[in-house]
Amino acid sequence: MGCRSMYKKPRIIAGAAIAVVLLVSLLAAKHKGKSQPVTTNGQAANPLLLTAEPRQYPFTLIAYGDLRTTDPTNHSVTDPERRQALIARIASEKPDLVVVNGDLVYKGGNQADWREFDQETRPWRDAQIKILPVVGNHDTSGDVDLHNYFQEFPNLEGRRWYSVHYGSLLVMSVDSESDHAPNSPQWNWINQELDHVPDGVKFIIFSMHHPPYTQSSDHMFGGGHSARESEKPLAELFEARQKQLHPRIIAIAGHVHNYERYEYNGVMYIVSGGGGASPYSVERQPGDFYNQPGPTYHYCKITVDHNKLKLEMLKLEMANGQFVFHVRDSFEITVK
Repeated sequence: MGCRSMYKKPRIIAGAAIAVVLLVSLLAAKHKGKSQPVTTNGQAANPLLLTAEPRQYPFTLIAYGDLRTTDPTNHSVTDPERRQALIARIASEKPDLVVVNGDLVYKGGNQADWREFDQETRPWRDAQIKILPVVGNHDTSGDVDLHNYFQEFPNLEGRRWYSVHYGSLLVMSVDSESDHAPNSPQWNWINQELDHVPDGVKFIIFSMHHPPYTQSSDHMFGGGHSARESEKPLAELFEARQKQLHPRIIAIAGHVHNYERYEYNGVMYIVSGGGGASPYSVERQPGDFYNQPGPTYHYCKITVDHNKLKLEMLKLEMANGQFVFHVRDSFEITVK
């Protein structure tokens, strides 16, 4: 791992309150069979999925991934009790947005897995929480064209990658299962978005499945994943563009079934893959932001104000035979 760079966190006076303006329908709404205006390469013609203003500031976004939803009697590839406890707790937070950074189900080609996901996450839709999904490798398993994925999320209208402008926040959902190498359509889209960041945006969250940085390994006992070569150019891009941009960049990934946090050249990298899938080990280092050993089932609660962002990692633990949640990592970023 490289050395972390530190940066000062400037401050500004908060702006005026912004009225509610919702310009698109809820992502979680179901309209089966809706047309999908896609281009010849399978990506929607307009990657902008949503532009809206929050009801109020601060607002809350939840980010996590790797639920691997499947038959609740299956305990070999996922922990259904912890998976469902996390979903229920997230619903109780009443966030505006939930980012699920990949592996929503165990086998994307299995319609029964999607039915189970639909049933287990119904509390989110009942609470009118907008779901922002990310494509993971298990979501494409047996369904490389993502037919079931797009049936579950028809409002994506064929978008494998997309952006959401929500007040002072810009979320960019990257499909790491598709080509994202330099000069690919997705790479060019990322650059174009960063060239034209909307006025008022103070924070940019990149959500993706495969992490640019991890201290897990393909060869770890009990399972794990190494960082892929294909994500290195993305990290270089994020860090190069951060030097040019006023908004702060945060990259949140999954794939590794644990929690990690690192900072490189002003970019904060989060691995949040503790949504229920069988846990992986991570080689913790003394200087890591988070270095607790063992499994870390969790979710990330992100509170966004006009010029301040706070991320808290809430870890699912056991106390007296009951599930409890405790904040085990946190940080704040303030932007002028």
